[in-house]
Amino acid sequence: MFDSDYLPYAVAVIIALPFLVFAKQFVNSFIRLKKQEINFLATQSNSEIKLQALERMTLFLERLKPANLVTKFDKNLQPHEFVFLTEKNINEEFDYNSSQQLYISRSSWQDIVTSKNNIIQLLRKTYEELNDNPGLDDFKTIFLMGYLNSEDYIADTIENLRKELNKII
Repeated sequence: MFDSDYLPYAVAVIIALPFLVFAKQFVNSFIRLKKQEINFLATQSNSEIKLQALERMTLFLERLKPANLVTKFDKNLQPHEFVFLTEKNINEEFDYNSSQQLYISRSSWQDIVTSKNNIIQLLRKTYEELNDNPGLDDFKTIFLMGYLNSEDYIADTIENLRKELNKII
């Protein structure tokens, strides 16, 4: 019935077939696990990038607070020089961090832009409202009081970033 020439090959196939099936299942399982690992690492990496973006923008907002701005630069400046240098510093730091908008929500980014613009407006408005060209200390006091008497939009923006952070964690 069976030709004796093919019998060794048939036995080899019968013996090898379960090993080949096992090897195929092992390879497929290994590939599936590697894909899961890559997806996990990509997700984890993405979360870390978002966390770093939120940290950087929170630091920017902290630096944007008038209490921190008035401590910058030489005390011998004229108010118009202080306004120019402060505005330049704010815009440079904002430009440096502008790529972070890719990793945070659109509404949070808009809040950050609004906070930056409000501080710059307050700087200009304070300078324009000065009548008798006071010194820098008087300008800084008026600037701080102007912020304290308005809505604390920087703190609100930081709180919104905190809420966004809680969604990630």
